[in-house]
Amino acid sequence: MRYQFYLFICLFPWSALLAQAQPSGPRSGVTVSGYVREAGSREALIGVNIYLPGSAIGTTTNTYGFYSLTLPAQDSIKLAFSFVGYEPLTRVVGLRQNSSLDVQLTPGQALSEVSVVASRTDERVSESAQMSRIDVPVSQIKKIPAFLGEKDVLRVLQLMPGVQKGSEGQTGIYVRGGGPDQNLIILDEATVYNANHLFGFFSVFNGDALKSVELTKGGFPARYGGRLSSVIDLNMKDGNRDKLHGEGGIGLISSRLTLDGPFTKNKKGSFLVSGRRTYLDVVAAPLIRAQSEGETNAGYYFYDFNAKANYEFSPKNKVYLSGYFGRDRFYARDTGEGTDVGIGWGNATGTLRWNHLVNQKLFSNLSLIYSDYEFKISSDERGSSNNLNTSLRYSSGIRDLSAKLDFDYYPSPKHSVRFGTQTIFHRFTPSAVVVQNSLIDQFTRNVEAIDAIESGLYAEDTWRPNERWRINGGLRLSLFAQGTANYLRPEPRLSASYQLRPGLSAKASYAIMNQYIHLLSNTGIGLPTDLWVPTTDRIAPQQSSQVAVGIANDFTDNFVLGKGFALTVEGYHKTMQNIINYREGASFLLIDDPTSAERVRWEDNVTAGRGWSYGAEVLLQRKTGRLSGWLGYTLSWTQWQFAELNAGKPFFPRYDRRHDVSVVGIYELSKRVTLSGTWVYGTGNALTVPVANYRAFRHQPGLQTFFGPNGVPSPIAPLFDYGSDVSDYGQQKNSFRAEAYHRFDVSIQFHKQKKHHERTWEFSLYNAYNRRNPFFYQLESVSQGQGQPSRTALFRYSVFPVVPSFSYNFKF
Repeated sequence: MRYQFYLFICLFPWSALLAQAQPSGPRSGVTVSGYVREAGSREALIGVNIYLPGSAIGTTTNTYGFYSLTLPAQDSIKLAFSFVGYEPLTRVVGLRQNSSLDVQLTPGQALSEVSVVASRTDERVSESAQMSRIDVPVSQIKKIPAFLGEKDVLRVLQLMPGVQKGSEGQTGIYVRGGGPDQNLIILDEATVYNANHLFGFFSVFNGDALKSVELTKGGFPARYGGRLSSVIDLNMKDGNRDKLHGEGGIGLISSRLTLDGPFTKNKKGSFLVSGRRTYLDVVAAPLIRAQSEGETNAGYYFYDFNAKANYEFSPKNKVYLSGYFGRDRFYARDTGEGTDVGIGWGNATGTLRWNHLVNQKLFSNLSLIYSDYEFKISSDERGSSNNLNTSLRYSSGIRDLSAKLDFDYYPSPKHSVRFGTQTIFHRFTPSAVVVQNSLIDQFTRNVEAIDAIESGLYAEDTWRPNERWRINGGLRLSLFAQGTANYLRPEPRLSASYQLRPGLSAKASYAIMNQYIHLLSNTGIGLPTDLWVPTTDRIAPQQSSQVAVGIANDFTDNFVLGKGFALTVEGYHKTMQNIINYREGASFLLIDDPTSAERVRWEDNVTAGRGWSYGAEVLLQRKTGRLSGWLGYTLSWTQWQFAELNAGKPFFPRYDRRHDVSVVGIYELSKRVTLSGTWVYGTGNALTVPVANYRAFRHQPGLQTFFGPNGVPSPIAPLFDYGSDVSDYGQQKNSFRAEAYHRFDVSIQFHKQKKHHERTWEFSLYNAYNRRNPFFYQLESVSQGQGQPSRTALFRYSVFPVVPSFSYNFKF
């Protein structure tokens, strides 16, 4: 009954607002509204800039390509439409009565061929109230050098200021001092809880299926909630409504294929299907069997599948159905040893959306969303005498069912209002361990599924009081209920921009975020055994407070930089409360004593603390033109403090980096040849490494009995045994700094237009100058010659030297 009550209070207020939004009484202006799509495919375009040339009056399209602009009644006006990578378009519209205007933009803009007035390609960063937001065109992502030929969205986001990467080659995202669980990753509004393939070396996102990628690091709009550090919002393509279209590629480790097109003759609907699979298992299996003389069969593979369909029932009603399904699978079977081990994990998402145009000023979207993440381990062992059989099953996961209702309201050119609500039903399965053994009838340790409900109400307004000010203010009210725990917390949000002169503005933002779910990372095992767990009556929600200030400058025609460059400089300070971590030596895989009936709660194994992060970020970016790319620099400090870790003293977390530099360049040498390169530099990670190794001796009082070869016992009396090797990690946690990380990647693409398709060959080098970057450190004994005592030395181990790759890509 409590859940129904929360759902009621989330939905009821918006029915009143919806009623108030209906048009009534005499109009104070005339509204022109419509949709902006790509010419040919009729794909909805997100973030298109619509404005009156020579004025500050304008708006942008929403996620579904819809716009609305209310102006004083007049005979006619001139509206300009512009977007990155598309030809600018101008239309004359009569404004004597409300009207609809749908337009289509043609791909292939050349900045050098348009005038300064028409060279606006999107909403300039200096004119937006939002700060700490970065969007990267998917077309640009596909031109950046790739690791083993895989174009990876998350790997590109690692090149942005304020974003730290995980270990060498991995796609982990650490934003402004936050952990990987503090990033809200959403694909078509569905949460993706584990975005990694191949133990973190690739992400689950296939670039061929994506339409847009946007990263928000701070100044969060009120429509986003549930995480502390960032929002990564990805939208899949809708599909070509005009004709069948396809693209794909064949690389070193995987191949992919995407098809999209209309599924009805009236072209009111379209579909998209996209698949990708690696063939590491096919390549490695024969080598493994040959090495083990046929006794071992082992392999690893992952696959993705994206699908989307949409249909336009009327100009006011559209329906979208989209989903993602992906899995990783590792297996090893040894007939000689009698073992069979399997590890698998994966995501499944589904989103059903209904767009409804209430009137020309009010747009609504209702979404039903499903998200599921599951991780499993299986292990079977058969004794040599076939009388000892052991079976282990371990699983964990999280499943969400949610409903979301959003409204976009455009009362006047000075206001763009968004409001809505979302309710999520979480089901957590922290772990379930089942052990069967011939000596033990059966042991089962299940942690029961935990149900929780999370809701949010929000309202925000982008206000343009005059030509200089842009303000986005909002409030989010978050609710969470699990067991006896109930939380109700307000989250104020504010971003503002003041234009100092045309193209230059000063910005500031403030945001409070709450996070009600936690990720427990088991640092002792190099597998994705991380556990998602909820806030409880014993573990409070995580909370962050972030303030940021900065400047933004658009260079429309700079003598040195030319056109199309944008510069942002930001400083930030963020505090985090109630972040959690495992206690020293704790693990959730508590199967050491299968016969124990004692029930262990995960809350007993964690400790709560706080953290803070501050720094400065610089980004110089150009999205279009023959030369595009960006230069990013981050200067930052991050510290954590837990009462039960590091003797209660503050310490630097692993991914604290003082300096981080990234340079990305893409040059269109000609229509047939594209060159690109990236160079990255980062201060070394903060690590805890042994400072010494020694052997611990244990005193053994009394006599011990030794059984000789003939079975006759003979007493001996040693005073000590040799004990075991022990590593001394010193007093301070993460007091060791790894060597600096730097790397240069380069690629070249050769394009050719065939009769029925376009093909692209790409050749690339990862770590082109063969930098031996540190992956981990280990103490080892080094011999100094006969008769000399050995010495202990710290060795650095690297993973990836220079890695060449090639791929073949095609479009038709």
